Amino acid sequence: MATALKINGKTHQVDLPDDVPLLWVLRDEVGLTGTKFGCGVAACGACTVHIDGEAVRSCQVALSDVWGDVTTIEGLGTPDAMATIQKAWVDHQVAQCGYCQSGQIMQAAALLAENPSPTDEDIDDAMQGNLCRCGTYPRIRAAIHDAASKLKEA
Repeated sequence: MATALKINGKTHQVDLPDDVPLLWVLRDEVGLTGTKFGCGVAACGACTVHIDGEAVRSCQVALSDVWGDVTTIEGLGTPDAMATIQKAWVDHQVAQCGYCQSGQIMQAAALLAENPSPTDEDIDDAMQGNLCRCGTYPRIRAAIHDAASKLKEA
């Protein structure tokens, strides 16, 4: 059955079974490969995207359960016009291997949209479901604080 999804502001028609995970729709059908497959059980956060601004694990959202507009890392900003959180990620050299970073950034963006002045504890609570094998957690926290301060200035 054909399904219309609004992804990064553009409507996409997909003809897939209702139970296909959003992650595979994004990567295999739409070609947006910034969202990564990590574990497939919503335990690592690599596949985090936003649905109507809410951070969700796309590996666990069936196509038929998508309830609103989807934003992926590609829709957050571009290399020429990065979102504030993306710029902070670069400024703080957060990424090492980089595999988890799109999910980390999407989770951080949702945090800042909900809480523009997060404490360390707020950041730790919000980011605890996003795993980084390289252990860049201190730089992640610093980048989120930096983005929060820059968003306040804007």
